[in-house]
Amino acid sequence: MAKQDVESEVTGNVWKVLKSAGDSVAEGEVIMILESMKMEIPVEAPSDGTVASILVEPEDQVEEDQVVAVIEI
Repeated sequence: MAKQDVESEVTGNVWKVLKSAGDSVAEGEVIMILESMKMEIPVEAPSDGTVASILVEPEDQVEEDQVVAVIEI
């Protein structure tokens, strides 16, 4: 199975993680929510697949383009 990285679009903090490893996701489904400058930014699945791993936890700080999850497609 191929793997696809899911990257943060912004620098901010992880607010909520909505999916876990092993969960099925559809393209566009929200995996987690980041908080940046008092705004909530959803991190969406780039394609259909299964979450292979979540690489961050709530309250972690992330940088723009940081890989935050991996999806098996």
